[in-house]
Amino acid sequence: MYKKTFLILILFLSSCISIGVDAPATPTQSGFVTATLIPTKAGFVPATLTPTFEATLLPTLAVTENANCKDSAILLRDVTIPDDTKINAGEKFTKTWEFQNVGDCNWVGYTIQFDSGDQLSAPQSAPVPDTAPKGIVQVSIILTAPIADGTYQGNFTLHNTNGNSIFIGTEKIFWLRIVVGNITPQTPIASTTRTPYVPSGGNSNCSYTQNSSYVSQIISLINQARVAAKLNSLTVNAQLTSAAQKHSADMACNNFLNHTGSDGSYIGDRLSDAGYTSFNYYEIIAIGTPQNAIDQWRADAGHWEVVLNPTITQIGVGYAYYADSDFGGYITVDFGGN
Repeated sequence: MYKKTFLILILFLSSCISIGVDAPATPTQSGFVTATLIPTKAGFVPATLTPTFEATLLPTLAVTENANCKDSAILLRDVTIPDDTKINAGEKFTKTWEFQNVGDCNWVGYTIQFDSGDQLSAPQSAPVPDTAPKGIVQVSIILTAPIADGTYQGNFTLHNTNGNSIFIGTEKIFWLRIVVGNITPQTPIASTTRTPYVPSGGNSNCSYTQNSSYVSQIISLINQARVAAKLNSLTVNAQLTSAAQKHSADMACNNFLNHTGSDGSYIGDRLSDAGYTSFNYYEIIAIGTPQNAIDQWRADAGHWEVVLNPTITQIGVGYAYYADSDFGGYITVDFGGN
């Protein structure tokens, strides 16, 4: 997905970490997107992309250049070929990503350029379809897998009309990674299910997508970080999972990014409703992919302290993707301990 990634507008959100304390003040929804950083910090959403493609702009519109603007983008989802997908030797394949232009620049004449690693028959430079601010674009590229077995990664950058490479979040490099032959992938291929949901606070016509692979990857990445810090691994708790999934679905279906639910509920309310009784609990939220989320939390000391909190022993992760929301995939992680 991303090693170094997409620029992102600095937006301000109410606190992204929830802790088991007295009832919080009602937050004001921000105009932007990473609920992983405290209000005075810039959000970080790495992304994945690649060049030369058949691309579809959603919706189709006329776009013109605008001066004195600021660039920013996020990756909403991998439409095809998640990282570590197994591809046959010599096979041609199409990779598609879905992005949103969250800056105020019109993307006119933007390009994707190969930077380093395995090129996989990608061109040195390829155009990005014209995209207006807040517009969503699906970008596809046809690549060819190498003949020899192995894991292959190509790194790319995004460039504006002046030829300058631009940030995706806080970094500039994003990548594509595939596995050829009999090699164990580093992460499982995603499986998805669609689930109807009627949140108490709003949208009654929302059918969001869950992703069990994303949930497993987030748990694994968090536990890897804890083991590296000589802390205990966390066990999955069904009640924490239920509360986290409910909140991710609520955010996706009602198009917001906050710890307060569309019905006014807070983490303590959701945990109590799910039957979780411990008063030692925390919540962090994010958008994007599992690696996006980990990079966001690691970039902020307060969030990373929650991930590495020695008092927590249990975890529950929720993920929901809703195409009609601003940011696509919404992640909630609820932690608990004695």
